[in-house]
Amino acid sequence: MPTTIRRGGVTVLAAFLLAWALLPLTGAHADDIPLAPGHRLVPGYTGAAATPGPVPGDDPPQHPYLAPNGRSGMHADAAGSGTYPWSGPLGHAPVVRSASMAVLGGECANVTFDRAGRIVTVCGTFSGFVVKLLDPASLATLAEYALPQRPSTVEAITRLDFSRIFKDTSGGAYSYLDNEDRLVLADSRQHIVRLAHTRGADGTWRFTVDADWDLTAHVPHDCVTWTNLRPSGECDPVTSVMPDWEGRVWWVTRQGRVGTLDPADGTVRSFRLPGEEIQNSFSVAEDGVSIVSDHALYSFRAGPDGTPEVVWRQVYDRGSGAKPGSVNQGSGTTPDLFGAGGHRYVAITDNADDRMNVLVHRREPGVPDDRRLVCTVPVFTHGRSTTDNSLISWGNSLVVENNYGYENVTSLTFGRSVTGGVTRIDVRADGSGCDTVWESPVRSPSTVPKLSTANGLLYFYSKDPHPLGIDAWYLTAVDFRTGEERWRRLTGTGPLYDNNWAPITLGPDGTAYVGVFNGLVAVRDSTPSS
Repeated sequence: MPTTIRRGGVTVLAAFLLAWALLPLTGAHADDIPLAPGHRLVPGYTGAAATPGPVPGDDPPQHPYLAPNGRSGMHADAAGSGTYPWSGPLGHAPVVRSASMAVLGGECANVTFDRAGRIVTVCGTFSGFVVKLLDPASLATLAEYALPQRPSTVEAITRLDFSRIFKDTSGGAYSYLDNEDRLVLADSRQHIVRLAHTRGADGTWRFTVDADWDLTAHVPHDCVTWTNLRPSGECDPVTSVMPDWEGRVWWVTRQGRVGTLDPADGTVRSFRLPGEEIQNSFSVAEDGVSIVSDHALYSFRAGPDGTPEVVWRQVYDRGSGAKPGSVNQGSGTTPDLFGAGGHRYVAITDNADDRMNVLVHRREPGVPDDRRLVCTVPVFTHGRSTTDNSLISWGNSLVVENNYGYENVTSLTFGRSVTGGVTRIDVRADGSGCDTVWESPVRSPSTVPKLSTANGLLYFYSKDPHPLGIDAWYLTAVDFRTGEERWRRLTGTGPLYDNNWAPITLGPDGTAYVGVFNGLVAVRDSTPSS
């Protein structure tokens, strides 16, 4: 998501990545992510192990067509809550393991878990996306499946403009694991693909295509490829897929198309939001599908023949332009579906110029338009607030982080950081408004944060400014109730440890995983956590 600066026809980002690839870096094992100089000059661990403090409340409803909550996708469940019913690391002498997935690039943007706890992930390299099956302890690759190369990768290489890769949310990054441990995604051919993983008689694992549905009759697909470098038509990549409660697979495109696929017979229906972009994923509940464009928040349902129908629409303040730290001029959040005490809410952020606002809406279909908005809460510093990551929602609480100033892996080099900040907001029990509970100075530049409801800790991926120019990245645990930082553990130094918009994911065994620019990092307690 960078701002591209051209000098002599070559982007600064392209030159930086080439130079970085040639640097002699330090790593303990051949498959570890190399450490940049300075890792011995920064603290490896600060704070103290936390005492578990489970957060009371009800888990989001379990979606019948997704893997169990916490295992199915980037936002942990269909509601987009970003919460896990098991504990993450408590900070008992946490140890770090990393795995490099490519010579350059390799970021694992979405981590899911099958029934046995194996990791099913999609990792983005500069040659294309790769689906991988990983051992959760060693991070060793058990199987892999190469996806078709994205048009943005071809454009980046042929035009030496790598910003196109970082602004592209299509091609499989937003994938999900279904109730039969199959990974479902939309690839760069505008096909929805369902992949199963099986173990052969020889003990080796492999991915197989369980189903493949072609959307090209419904989505413009004259896209850049190695054999079509100058297309004359329209290319509209599919950015995200999710099932509804009836088993239809919903899909959205960058240029505002919203569609459904019936897996039983392959029927495809679609609807267009003219003049609007969709760059985020979306959330699903039994009462409908919540989608945010760069202009408005929508509630959809499927009509009798499966065609998407708008139940309600609420515009928001989209500001006067994209901010540094946002992919386009609009909300950067996947909608959160939440609520306690019988309330049903949906929350996003806007893109207001001075201060970004957290917006909470009632999501019932019969609510009058002038009563749908519950609250508008401004957050963070004047003139320096935005987020391009989903909120965390639990009960009637929301947690939001500030990503203002982060563009790509070059944004925070040489010891730089972002303005930062994290805020918790609670909707009042009677639904009459919202209140700010606490504010934290933690600088979490670009991660999708998470909450363990089993231990009461929020997890962020943080980086502070450093006077010696050391780029030190930490997994940081914050108390959900108070906003106080409990501990932080160094994961690595240098831009290869920059998470570049990838999420934190809490594994069923208590490990915290972070997708980083060169692969995947795992942080786990070295002593029992309970």
